[in-house]
Amino acid sequence: MPTHEPAAADGAAVDLGGAPPERLRGLYRDMAVARALDGEAVALQRQGVFPAYVSLHGQEAAQVGSAAALDRELDFAFPTYREMAVALTMGVDMVGYMASHRALWHGGLYDPMASRFGPVNAVVGGPVPHAVGWALGERLRGGRGCAIAYFGDGASSEGDIHEAMNFAGVFGAPVVFFCQNNQWALSVPNEAQVAGGSIAARATGYGMPGATVDGNDAVAVHRAVSGALERARSGGGPSLIEALTYRIGPHSTSDDPGRYRGPEEERYWRGRDPIARLRAALEEAGHADSAFFDETDALARERAARIRDGVSAAPAPDGAEMFTRVYREPTEALRRQQRAWHEEAELS
Repeated sequence: MPTHEPAAADGAAVDLGGAPPERLRGLYRDMAVARALDGEAVALQRQGVFPAYVSLHGQEAAQVGSAAALDRELDFAFPTYREMAVALTMGVDMVGYMASHRALWHGGLYDPMASRFGPVNAVVGGPVPHAVGWALGERLRGGRGCAIAYFGDGASSEGDIHEAMNFAGVFGAPVVFFCQNNQWALSVPNEAQVAGGSIAARATGYGMPGATVDGNDAVAVHRAVSGALERARSGGGPSLIEALTYRIGPHSTSDDPGRYRGPEEERYWRGRDPIARLRAALEEAGHADSAFFDETDALARERAARIRDGVSAAPAPDGAEMFTRVYREPTEALRRQQRAWHEEAELS
């Protein structure tokens, strides 16, 4: 078992900072629903409905706090394969989103343009150049929207990230680079793959500000992302935010974290659970009582079950759909493949 000293969220009480109580309750509500749905998704994988699933358990504050700061009329989010709580917070059709995990559709059944939430991207670091391209196009057309690019600590070592950040810095693209540092690049700890000990510190080399934030504090994340968006919207260019958090579960349902990390580390981070921390702050401030939490728990279970049932019952698409919406003008090679598929389908 490798020795690993986790870079910790500070574990201090959540500073509500005068945020409106309804916004705070909304953050809690979305985090609770996300966790309930995450549990249902893991169960669907175990039952064979999903071939695989990547859990976000423990990262709810980073995802909900960042997504809640976005202007859903102007901004655009570019996710990886783990940003289910971002989709939820942005109002994406969650049956359509979760359908992507059944591996039957091109990126799910929701409308990325209407929801302002890009297709699920499983390429490590892949969404980041897309976000920069969109942000630059938005600025060139005179729009006020900003992009947010989600990626993990492991992806920060990819060349795509360097190229995207350098490009954004040179051209002043209105984009927020949001790294969820969950301590492990699959089975590789931070200290074995992040030179210098900080991802946020790299921002200086790209000509942009970088900040580290407690990723298990939804309010702190919301505050940091709001500031970065305001800066970008006013012409200040890109920013990099490193949210220190932790994935409580495995990297994916095919992973065994017991092979590379110990139970004491997981206990340490369970003591910094983002939902429990926000609940304690809401109770102490008098912004929510037991009735609210009971109602929210019931809502989370009911909504998660409804989405689970919707995904499970969704009919498989016609196989011909694998050839549609691939190219605007289909290539001859694609047409040949489509003809061959039809011939085989007719014979079977």
